[in-house]
Amino acid sequence: MNLSKVDLNLFIVFDAIYTEANLTRAGQIVGITQPAVSNALSRLRETFNDPLFVRTAQGMVPTPMAQNIIGPVRNALQLLRVSVQESRTFTPAQANKTYRISMTDLTEAIILPPLFQRLRRLAPAVQIESFLSKRRETTKELAAGRLDFAVDAPLNTDTQVRHVKLMDDRYVCALRQGHPLAKDKISLDEYLSLTHIQISSRRSGLGYVDLSLGKMGLQRKVALRSQHYMMASTVLQNTDMAMTVPERFARRHGLHYVQLPVNDVPSLETHLYWHESTDQDPANRWMREQIIEIAQQIGAQEKKLESEAKA
Repeated sequence: MNLSKVDLNLFIVFDAIYTEANLTRAGQIVGITQPAVSNALSRLRETFNDPLFVRTAQGMVPTPMAQNIIGPVRNALQLLRVSVQESRTFTPAQANKTYRISMTDLTEAIILPPLFQRLRRLAPAVQIESFLSKRRETTKELAAGRLDFAVDAPLNTDTQVRHVKLMDDRYVCALRQGHPLAKDKISLDEYLSLTHIQISSRRSGLGYVDLSLGKMGLQRKVALRSQHYMMASTVLQNTDMAMTVPERFARRHGLHYVQLPVNDVPSLETHLYWHESTDQDPANRWMREQIIEIAQQIGAQEKKLESEAKA
């Protein structure tokens, strides 16, 4: 039997006939006319190649075939009803759901620890799968449901993708503590004299600081290109190399950092992306709210620490 060619509504009629043993009453339960019930029964008989019900003085009596399939049919219908109901509501404490999120290792380190503290308390059975999807495929992956969210810099997405800004940051030049140039300020010449680590998820291409230097006819020396901030930080701690990274990362990892001696380097914005088809989904909306609130808390804590440091 090819289920793709079967109208699932027929099984609702089947269940009603089995329950009522009468076509008219079955139609009343389902909300269709008696001729429509008869038509549905005819289609079911053709599908299963069996009469399914035999008319007697006592009503419509199920055949052995009908008796064999009524249990699985009712289980399947109940599962569908539960699924529809769950799609309209979301109870975090009872949810057993996996969210798939595309993010970098830097974003993971910032968002996931506080998010999991919250999930263990509010939604202990919820799971997270974090991986980095290719940026050019983000829209397609969100639309196909293979991604629930993406956390990334501003992307050129179509109108079907919704987004909200989570955080912003500025780029700084980071060095290990004790580096010969670990001082309050460095010059452009000193910056260019350093050997640099570049962080990028792409195999090639220039970063924001390279584009700004290029406008000045200058170029920095990049000896290591990596896609992972954490690994690069380990290299940095054991060498006299430098990294141009978000200030938040440098501060969290105890690096010495100074303002970039390069003009016109844009700030780093981080956005949360989701597909419009999930905009009203309670489960998606709940997780969005958690991520947004955590980002707001992180921003507030950092502003407080910055204010205390200046006091």
